Amino acid sequence: MSLADSQAAPECPVRGRPRSEAVERAIVEGVMKLLEEGVPLAELSIERIARTAGVGKATIYRRWSGKEELFVDVVRAAEPPDPDLPGTSMRDDLVALLEQLRRRGLISRSSAILHNVYAQMKSSPKIWCAYHATVVEPRRRIQVELLRRGQLTGELRADVDVELLNDILVGPLLVRSIMRPDLDLPEGLSEQIVDTVLEGLRPVPRPAGPAPE
Repeated sequence: MSLADSQAAPECPVRGRPRSEAVERAIVEGVMKLLEEGVPLAELSIERIARTAGVGKATIYRRWSGKEELFVDVVRAAEPPDPDLPGTSMRDDLVALLEQLRRRGLISRSSAILHNVYAQMKSSPKIWCAYHATVVEPRRRIQVELLRRGQLTGELRADVDVELLNDILVGPLLVRSIMRPDLDLPEGLSEQIVDTVLEGLRPVPRPAGPAPE
């Protein structure tokens, strides 16, 4: 997710429901095998993927409308799963969301293949559109809605721009993951970011008024 991810993305097709997890797993693993062999995304045809996975092309098209949607699922399979939010407070849920992003950064650093796939995805409008519509935008909506709920529960000032605040929260992790790979992504970083940002954004308690006579 980048700071530009808040921009609206064009509508993208969404794949159908898979009929067999085992078959789907074989197809995804087939794509990963080809990527490990150095085959660029642009040269991965459905026919080649089917041959590698040991299935027919029709089997793939029953699950994905095209290779763009398939590539998105391949990337999602390699990323950390979306977290189960504790629901105890806005702060705790934000930490859980940022922790997933931190672990994603660690994986993309350690996996040359995944790092290369991210770069290729961003150079392909169709693939990036599918990834944005099915992964990035839903995650962002969850984060922004969480901040809005924090305003309703009094954990966050009502005058805060939650769209901007979301970028401020995820920004440090994106900088370290993408622009400054020489910087660490240590454990506890998610908590540090959330607590530092929220420190100045909590509602200020109103002073008690004079006691009624």
